[in-house]
Amino acid sequence: MPLSRISKEVVGLLLIALFIFLFFFIDSINLTHLKSVIPKSWLNVNTIFLSIFFEAIPFVLIGVFISAFIQTFISEDTLKKVFPKNYLLAIIPAALIGLIFPVCECAIVPIVRRLIKKGMPLHVGMVVLVSTPIINPVVFASTYYAFSTFPSMTYYRLGLAGFVSVVIGLIVYFLYGNRDVLRESKKPEKHHHGTHHVHRSRWQETLYHASDEFFDTGKFLLIGAFVASLFQTFFDRSFLMGIASDIHLSPLVMMGFGYVLSICSEADAFIASSLSHTFSVPSLLAFLVFGPMIDFKNTLMLFAYFKKGFVIGFICIVVAVVYLSVVYVPILFIGIR
Repeated sequence: MPLSRISKEVVGLLLIALFIFLFFFIDSINLTHLKSVIPKSWLNVNTIFLSIFFEAIPFVLIGVFISAFIQTFISEDTLKKVFPKNYLLAIIPAALIGLIFPVCECAIVPIVRRLIKKGMPLHVGMVVLVSTPIINPVVFASTYYAFSTFPSMTYYRLGLAGFVSVVIGLIVYFLYGNRDVLRESKKPEKHHHGTHHVHRSRWQETLYHASDEFFDTGKFLLIGAFVASLFQTFFDRSFLMGIASDIHLSPLVMMGFGYVLSICSEADAFIASSLSHTFSVPSLLAFLVFGPMIDFKNTLMLFAYFKKGFVIGFICIVVAVVYLSVVYVPILFIGIR
């Protein structure tokens, strides 16, 4: 195993241990001296940051361990057995597969690639790719907890994600059929099922998968929580309110925010909740639905595993469907703004 991979796994395991320790014992650490020398505005940043971060961490830990377990113990052939033979009927269970096999947005890309190589229709694979990171029990729980004062957001998110996933699947089916859009990549697949070394048990491999994924996930959560806390503390409220009040611009801004931050779907609800006093429900839904489907990190993976023309077309489809859905579907069917 390369030294860099070993170092990453060790750091990931140490971070898991550190975050568990801080989660239970942060209140016992004496920060009185630091509070006397740090400006009040930065103390506010610190408070918001820690609030977002430590609320999200338990769900991230649950998510990475479930995802790692599935990577190690569940084969793609098992997943394929869930889907009916009919191309169009298969879209529905594909949109709901995350309820049984919850996998994060970075791990799902190589899994979908392998499923397509084994004969899964392209459009069904794309539905699995966009739906699984959102429509799963861990994301349901984290969103419900993050929006405890507005629990309907949880159902709006999962319902809209299901609707969007089905529409994306139908568009991909009619535009691309079942043509070959995979590229032969020399890049090794990071989350490959069954690649554990002979001297490791499957449970050891699960632990290492979890630490590796937690390392990747944790850094994006750190960045997202920090940016959100800076937004709330230093950003010009009048400017933010100007963007948020524009029902056509604000969803695009929040979609861009979700794309750049690349926060995992188990934690992004806490970032959205911290902005709920500024942005409308459709704008928050744009962030919560688009980010897990397409973000910066899984775009790189899509270009590694699929042909460039298809990836560009697929991203355009997702952008258009999500934007039109969050702008018009909530207004027409839910009555929210």
